[in-house]
Amino acid sequence: MLHEMKVSGLTVDQVSNSPIVILKSVQGDHALPIWIGILEATAIATELENVRFARPMTHDLFKNFIDMLKINISKVEVCDLKDNTFFARIYFSFDNQSYNMDARPSDAIALALRAGCPIFVDDKVLQKSKQLDGEPEAFDKSEQGLKWKEYLEKLSPEDFGKYKM
Repeated sequence: MLHEMKVSGLTVDQVSNSPIVILKSVQGDHALPIWIGILEATAIATELENVRFARPMTHDLFKNFIDMLKINISKVEVCDLKDNTFFARIYFSFDNQSYNMDARPSDAIALALRAGCPIFVDDKVLQKSKQLDGEPEAFDKSEQGLKWKEYLEKLSPEDFGKYKM
């Protein structure tokens, strides 16, 4: 089963300083944090904030190329999670043929925002991501490390939207 999601926001992992894009379901209460790179976070943030540059950035250039060829992006899907790595597919049509291609979720999301197409997450991804939420183990056994463990255990999906990039 696929769940339609919207980009709820971007935040930064306080431990690793890595950007995180937060997807939340359109219907229901599913939330999915995906750790991404800083360049991809910038591509997502600029589109969310409707920032335009004098020269096209990579995702904008790709979208311009797609438009020139009259390719229609119908949806993107975060389709799998293996070894802590998310996988996505971009679905599109060209010349009355349907295609799909592998993509990093961050790139697929950045492109979906530009194309105005829906973002979906496969149910198995949501299930697998919940399995990653097992009992956290503090690598740092110091008092400070144990305080971080306690803080992280108390976080809820709603907390991710509090911090904007």
